[in-house]
Amino acid sequence: MRVATDVGGTFTDLVYYDYDEETGTFGGIKTEKVETTPPNFEQGVMDTMHKAGLAPKSISFFAHGTTVVINALLARKGAKTGLITTKGFRDVLEIARGNRPDLFNFYFTKPKPFVPRYLRKEVDERVNYKGEILTPADLSGLPAIIEAFRDDGVEAIAISFLHAYANPENEIAVLDEVRRLWNDVSLVASHRITREWREYERTSTAVLSAYVHPLANRYLKSLDAKLRSDGFSGTPFIMQSNGGIATLNAAAANPITMVESGPSSGVLGAIELGKLIGVPNMITLDIGGTTAKCALVEDSRARITTDYKIEWTRTNPGYPIKTPVIEIVEIGNGGGSIAWIDEGGKLHVGPQSAGAVPGPAAYGRGGTEPTTTDAHLITGRIDPDYFLGGEIEPDMENLDKVFQALATKLKVSVKEAARGVIRIANANMVNALKLVSINKGYDPREFTLVAFGGGGAMHAVALAEELQVPKVIVPVNSAVFSAWGMLVTDLRRDYIRTKLVRLADVDPAEVGRLFDEMAEAATAEYEADGVDAGRLMFQRYGDMRYQGQEHSVKIEFPDGAVGEKALAEAIKRFHEAHEREYTFRLENPVELVNYHLVVSGRVPKPDLSKLEPTGRDLKDAVRGVRSVDFDENGIHETTIYERGLLEPGMVLKGPCVIEEPAATLLVTPGKRVEIDDYGNIHIIMKS
Repeated sequence: MRVATDVGGTFTDLVYYDYDEETGTFGGIKTEKVETTPPNFEQGVMDTMHKAGLAPKSISFFAHGTTVVINALLARKGAKTGLITTKGFRDVLEIARGNRPDLFNFYFTKPKPFVPRYLRKEVDERVNYKGEILTPADLSGLPAIIEAFRDDGVEAIAISFLHAYANPENEIAVLDEVRRLWNDVSLVASHRITREWREYERTSTAVLSAYVHPLANRYLKSLDAKLRSDGFSGTPFIMQSNGGIATLNAAAANPITMVESGPSSGVLGAIELGKLIGVPNMITLDIGGTTAKCALVEDSRARITTDYKIEWTRTNPGYPIKTPVIEIVEIGNGGGSIAWIDEGGKLHVGPQSAGAVPGPAAYGRGGTEPTTTDAHLITGRIDPDYFLGGEIEPDMENLDKVFQALATKLKVSVKEAARGVIRIANANMVNALKLVSINKGYDPREFTLVAFGGGGAMHAVALAEELQVPKVIVPVNSAVFSAWGMLVTDLRRDYIRTKLVRLADVDPAEVGRLFDEMAEAATAEYEADGVDAGRLMFQRYGDMRYQGQEHSVKIEFPDGAVGEKALAEAIKRFHEAHEREYTFRLENPVELVNYHLVVSGRVPKPDLSKLEPTGRDLKDAVRGVRSVDFDENGIHETTIYERGLLEPGMVLKGPCVIEEPAATLLVTPGKRVEIDDYGNIHIIMKS
């Protein structure tokens, strides 16, 4: 049995299938979904297995995605953390950067460091930017530092020295000494997370990783213990933000790599789906109960960035995390997002969410705030008799009461208030989609929108209309698609080294040698984890910029040996990428800033099997007819279809609604709907 679980803010998803290792054949994919169980998230994972009747002892492969890291950071539920840094640099977290998200916004707030100043200690050491040791680390002051940390109740320590990316020798010396003095403290050193320059971003990353280290380790150990107590004997794998999976031990050592654990797997799943059906360029839309996540895929590849930030807003520059992350834009808008009115009488939706507890007002579990899901019930878009596949009978009395209060404040009818909530939620999501497309120089009209998550199908067609996207695809098992994505994800590790060179002056062999050194180190690490070198795949990237610029653009290096021709092609790719993203190119010399090597280990992947048509007629898939409010497209008596009864080759016309237990697809008037050979739904926006 091969199993994947994805813990979201509202629901925990399970996807599993049989795999015969001798014949290499896969069984049918099965799914399950239960409510998330905060704060003991691992219990929700076990609940999905119990609900599915799945015995952990039968599992040969287990992959897991979790929101525990990002939730701990956002809710400030991490450990009390201390920082040891280079003498004279204890205030780097306070100084941060001078750039603002919105230059003229007078409500700008400088982020408060995760480590207060009295817990930031210094060690006399110095390494220059070339990696030359100018001052060896003075270890004599460490006993006093450790004693002070103990007295102050510190639970985790981050170590980040200036230029440790170029030479970590001083950092390693202090790391070993701190470990000797205090063996059981959580300890994170910057060079073990990233070998990329920029002292503020690197220090921030080390601090945030240390901050969540004890919590993440407790969670992962608890999950591992529960699995093993039920008979699981394999190695659990954890989904990483970079679009790969890692062993539980590797994830526990550097938990900040899990910051976007769940969302990244959905993007990987969309890429595999696109390869199968011939769609290389897509925008992914993952809407859950708490958030909506968007990403852009070009030529079947997701954009990877190390310039990731949490809590970035117009008034807050957020906190940088210098670790490879699939470039995802995430906003606080989902099915459980709460509608509220500000002091000026303006209606907002999110980012606050009703979550799993108490959930939307319709759950009848104490929810007193109107949510997006409640608005869909009022407008007839969700069938109250088929709410979560009939597992929950919605509390319509509480729902009407809650929305009546909102409507009274807005001085409109209940239905108009519900329409307003949906419009605002859609507007927020459109802005997020623009951030990954238009704002990056991509035209949405040249991409396909792939929608998944419990709420993706509900909003996708309306969003595609706004952006003039030509086609929407809602994949099979869309409500648990991110969990499925973990089952088609390879092992992956990213190795990044900063070494600034001017490409016009560098010997191509020198560039190739550094990539080769990184590849040798990566191969050794994989083999130490029991992964055969023959399973490994290598991809080389370079972060490049024009001489005189501050920031860089990531491009993929050509395959093969690095010679004059390969460097020329890399420079050509950089010019094109820079012009697409920033609308111009320069004649300035080009610099290579960071060497980025991606090393992946192949895992067996399930094939989506083609469906065999039974000859069923379209009318056999009709569940009924009900009145549905399509907002600006009017109110229509709409045919409702059961997704499980739709077959390849069937063609539908909007308006219609296609229902499955955990998701509802809303198709506005005039759209053409086609079912492909695998059961995926294609909505043609202009028929």
